[in-house]
Amino acid sequence: MMRAFLPLALLLSSGLQAQIIPFESNGLRYQALTKGGVTVMYAALPARLKDYAIIQVSISNGSPVPWVMKAEDFGYRKQDGETLQASPALTVVISLLNKASRHDVIKLVTTYENSVFGNVNMQTTNGFESRREAALADGVSTRIKAGAAASAIALIPTKLLPGQSTDGAVFFMDNAKPMGPGTIFLHAAGEVFEFPTDGEQFSPHTASK
Repeated sequence: MMRAFLPLALLLSSGLQAQIIPFESNGLRYQALTKGGVTVMYAALPARLKDYAIIQVSISNGSPVPWVMKAEDFGYRKQDGETLQASPALTVVISLLNKASRHDVIKLVTTYENSVFGNVNMQTTNGFESRREAALADGVSTRIKAGAAASAIALIPTKLLPGQSTDGAVFFMDNAKPMGPGTIFLHAAGEVFEFPTDGEQFSPHTASK
């Protein structure tokens, strides 16, 4: 994993801002792309939540102006032209708190933590870890704490000042159907970030149980 970091850092700082840089970390396959000073990284998570396929993203603002980032700016465009829009963070949080089982919550939190911790390419300033600490700070019941910890995973609307970064999970409702080949895209920072994918990593048949 450390070997992947050095070439990634060199390529992202060498002026190849329009080139997708693939790398692996903690068993996940990431793609990174820099445009206008903003770097976006994503990987599909093997865990699912009911009818949601999930990606883990990290966004770093290296531009001189602030930008607001939110989950619903992400989409998945299939080869047949159909587009899936990511669910807003509030919608996902309500689902996590009201519908997800304890097993779902534990599996999702564990999978996300494993993808983030130890990933040297994701040293965010106001990402999941800071949100999780805030969520668990209050003296509430274990059940509410579990839901709060899980909801801290979702990529909430975040204003990134120059030099700031964040991470979070983005949820696509696919009704447990294979998403198929297509393109993950993000409209943000006055740019369009596009990541072609074969869709295999989003298949419910290949997700961990």
